[in-house]
Amino acid sequence: MPQDPLSERIRMKLVERVRGVFNDVEGGEQPVPVSDDALFEKDTPIRMVHADIVGMMVGGIRGLLLQMLHPHALQGVLDHSNFRSDMHGRLRRTARFIAVTTFGHRDDAQAAIERVNRIHAAVGGTVPDGSPYSASDPRILAWVHVAEATSFLAAYLRHVRPDMPGSEQDEYYRQFAVIARALGADPVPLDRREAEQIFRELRSDLATSPKAREIADLVLTQRPQGAPPAVQSMLGAEAVALLPPFARSMLGLERPGIGAFPARAATWGVGKTLRWAFRQN
Repeated sequence: MPQDPLSERIRMKLVERVRGVFNDVEGGEQPVPVSDDALFEKDTPIRMVHADIVGMMVGGIRGLLLQMLHPHALQGVLDHSNFRSDMHGRLRRTARFIAVTTFGHRDDAQAAIERVNRIHAAVGGTVPDGSPYSASDPRILAWVHVAEATSFLAAYLRHVRPDMPGSEQDEYYRQFAVIARALGADPVPLDRREAEQIFRELRSDLATSPKAREIADLVLTQRPQGAPPAVQSMLGAEAVALLPPFARSMLGLERPGIGAFPARAATWGVGKTLRWAFRQN
């Protein structure tokens, strides 16, 4: 069936704008090409979850908020990152790593993992109480991973596929574990039960602090170039709504009230529009 020219122009304009948010277009960066020889086969859970733009944005914000509650992960960002001055750039690089390792050719995925491991090997220091930290610490990496994995899946279930079978959710964790283990994380969950167990275990490592709250505020008020401010606020509200109550309390964030319902509806609408634009089911 032929495409309506106006509808197609609108679709392509939307695709171009979204790609501009996730890729350094000015620097000549192009979207990650989808490979038939990726680490994961087509139509498997990890590729379905990581393909949904809105779910990944909401989950990414939630995951980052959780990660900043780990004092060592937070200090590594403060000491070795230009997060405050270029948060969009950092988030964009993280999104690209996820894209390459999920959809790119397996050689490119392995190269990206090795590059991150080299960076982590050079990142270390001390937290305010004087204890040392290292970005290569398996337990810190485990928290970073479990915060991401639970967040991406939670957002996907909420906004895309609430009836996703439990067996596919477990497979998502098994697939994502391939990347986490290659990065040195330990322990790594292989299913929903282990994800809940490890999340509870690692929660004892977390702590609130003025710096964590500052970064949380920065994350929720950031305005990436090309992203409409209203959309960013909506995504942030949804991410906060998905946080566990203890995390909202530690970050000084208010529990979403009646205002969360319009944000959820709007997020659903944006997701539907983007899936149409990118021709996703």
